[in-house]
Amino acid sequence: MDTNEMQRQLRALADRAEITDLMGRYLRSLDDGVFDEEWARAFHTEDVTAEMPIGTVRGRDALMTHVRRAMALFDRTVHLGTNTTIEIDGTRATARGAQLSTHVLADGSGNVFISAGHTETSLVRTADGWRISASALRVVWTQGPPPVLPDDFTVAA
Repeated sequence: MDTNEMQRQLRALADRAEITDLMGRYLRSLDDGVFDEEWARAFHTEDVTAEMPIGTVRGRDALMTHVRRAMALFDRTVHLGTNTTIEIDGTRATARGAQLSTHVLADGSGNVFISAGHTETSLVRTADGWRISASALRVVWTQGPPPVLPDDFTVAA
């Protein structure tokens, strides 16, 4: 194996490790509950698009606001991501995986809402490292009562 091939393979391994870490830190951040500008910049490009079961959000600031508001519907959460496959093409990548999310409702009921589905994430390498440029969560099944959304809880399409 020549030096160029070794460098290419090392770069690919480093990219996979960075993307895997980013995805894991992102899911953990949902459970930590701090959704400020630093959080948004650490994970997303400015023009990120996030497709969720209740709608699509465009732009980092809009996503930050939406996630903050949505996560306030829960007292506690645990988000697990697994079976992730990563494909890298230069400065772009896709990550596909499974996600299991457990939520204790904040309505005082003690009810637990669980959702499971598949994720598809597009990423770009920036000067600050890999960032999510688009994501989609496609829920396959749920269990338990979902949170009651406030009347003004809307997501821009």
